[in-house]
Formats: sequence, structure tokens, C-alpha cells
Amino acid sequence: MLVFDLVSQADSFENLNSMMLLIRNMESERCKILVRNELEKLGLRYKKVEIGEVEVKEDISLEKLKLFDRALRINGLELIENKANLLIDKIKEAIAQLVYHSDDLPKPNYSDFISQKVKHDYSYLSNLFSNKLGVTIEKYIILQKIARVKEILMYDKLSLSDIAFTLHYSSVAHLSNQFKKVTGLTPSFYRHLRNSRGNKT
Repeated sequence: MLVFDLVSQADSFENLNSMMLLIRNMESERCKILVRNELEKLGLRYKKVEIGEVEVKEDISLEKLKLFDRALRINGLELIENKANLLIDKIKEAIAQLVYHSDDLPKPNYSDFISQKVKHDYSYLSNLFSNKLGVTIEKYIILQKIARVKEILMYDKLSLSDIAFTLHYSSVAHLSNQFKKVTGLTPSFYRHLRNSRGNKT
């Protein structure tokens, strides 16, 4: 599915004499060559092709935009709607670092950490994230932490105390309450359930 909101942005595409396209996962000279080739196949003239972005000389029809995106995706690349999406990607990366590398970090202030990593004011990032994804950063962090807790319960032998410490929960009770609120199960019961299923296979 094309990352662009094609319907809402259709009018602006038709009226642009040149436009900037942002491309995710474009990280090498080989990617630049690939992008140039795909542009040329579609008869699209471009001013420049740089790592992560392309400036084309003309407006692009929605059909050609879809074809270009499809060709990119086959090669592991992807069009990004705009810089707002880049910021959201960076927020998610910062949260992933908080959640999956928490062992290496002191107990963080989430808002400060994200703001420093993304290099933007947190209130701006928070509003952007909520408006785009329909969930607050705080809620997203909770969901990611619970997903990590599930992984640990399934594959590791860590005690709940160790898990709570690793993920910077204030207590086992805090971890358990949050886990139950999201999943409807206690961590202990979830682990027991997974172990029971595993033993049957």
C-alpha cells in the first residue's frame, strides 16, 4: 500500500512543476542507480537523486506514482509521504531503543530521550504522533513494553522481578497491573499458558 495519502494529496500533485520525493531504506550508491533507472523507465525527468530523496522536474500522475512506489518496494525501498512520516519513524526508532535496549540505558525520562533523539520539541512530536497514528506516544510506549514483556515471558527464564527491573518498571505490581490492563492476563498466567501450549507441541 502506497505510503502517500493519494486522495487527499492528488490536487497538490497535479499542480506541482517540481516535487521532492522522500524514499525510505535508500542507503547506497546502488540504491541511487536503481532509483534513476526506475524514474527513466517511467519517463520521469529528475533534477537530482540523493540518498533518501529525489527531486523530479515535473508533476507526477497518481498512476505513475503508484508504479514508481511498486518498483521501489520490489527492491526493498519505499516512498515516504513527507517529513512528518520521517519524524514518526524516528520517534518509533527512539522508542524501540528505549524498550529493546533498556538494559544498556539508565532509567530514562521518555520525553527527554525522544526529544533528544529526534531533535524536536516533545510537545510538537507528541501532537504529531497522536494526530498521525491515533495513539499517544505514552500509550505506544506501553504497548511496545508489553510486547517485549511477552517475548521475555515466552523465551527467557527471567523472573518477574528481573523483567520489571530490566524494563524500568517501578515494581512487579506496576508491571503486572499494566500487563493485565493491556492483555487481560497476569504475566504469570500468560507464561503458564505459553508453557502449557509449548509442552503440547
